[in-house]
Amino acid sequence: MTKKKFEPLVSIIVPLYNHEGYILDTINSIIEQTYRMVELIIIDDGSTDFSVNAVESIRGLCQERFSRFEFRSRPNKGLCATINEALEWCKGEYVSIIASDDLMCRDKTALQVNFLEANPQSAAVFSGVEIIHADGKHEATMPTPRRVYGFGDIFLHRHFLPAATQMARLKALKETGGYLDGIILEDWYMLLKLAETGKTLDSIEGVACLYRKHGTNISSNITKMNEGRAQVLDLYRNHPLYQRACSNAFLAASSEAGPDSLRSGLNYLWKAFVTYPLVVLQPRFVRQAVRLFFPVFFKGY
Repeated sequence: MTKKKFEPLVSIIVPLYNHEGYILDTINSIIEQTYRMVELIIIDDGSTDFSVNAVESIRGLCQERFSRFEFRSRPNKGLCATINEALEWCKGEYVSIIASDDLMCRDKTALQVNFLEANPQSAAVFSGVEIIHADGKHEATMPTPRRVYGFGDIFLHRHFLPAATQMARLKALKETGGYLDGIILEDWYMLLKLAETGKTLDSIEGVACLYRKHGTNISSNITKMNEGRAQVLDLYRNHPLYQRACSNAFLAASSEAGPDSLRSGLNYLWKAFVTYPLVVLQPRFVRQAVRLFFPVFFKGY
């Protein structure tokens, strides 16, 4: 008789807030995971729409599919507090956190569990992402190569680790002390805290999630994103790479502004230079300058 292979339990967390139109798609993408040993934890953070009703409508199916299903609705406390609350509920060895408007590809959990089982030095694994619009229409695919990242890469914005695709070791997350309440860019904050442990953060090939792009995304608010980066960087004010990191954060903001927001893009590009003049030696600074100053002649640069 062949001994059945042990499958570690995976906790999937969905922090839910005012996504009545998307949450069922998110849950169904988790139900359809090819990996079976999954517990699903959803916390509604004081939604004012019919998000709670949507989850309740599928409760029976969730209880049947998952090894454990937990759903809680309570007054609004904020994203970081919600995730920390869910982490205390988790019983899995690994944990994935996905927004209540994003989708998981069917093999995401299986592929990432296999990677973490084979790579004990890794604190978390990430994959590529497909960008979709609010209506689900495809916009772009952003694949990831097989790559290993450390603290310096993440601090200096030399990484591509889409938050929607994450899977981390629960123990590693808890050892960081959890998410700092009030942090705007909680995903970048946690990447840095995990990297500080000395373990690696890894990207693997393939697309693992569909990231839904719409007007309420923080990533679509350049000012808020820049404020969030400054908030995290302030925690590392005494780090020797602090000035470079601040400069690269401004450079990232300039890139997000793009050619359609010339004034904003140039403003952030100038701040990147003033903060750390040697940033001009970076190829991405040159690329961004060319995009802003010569958008017609160098469209594909």
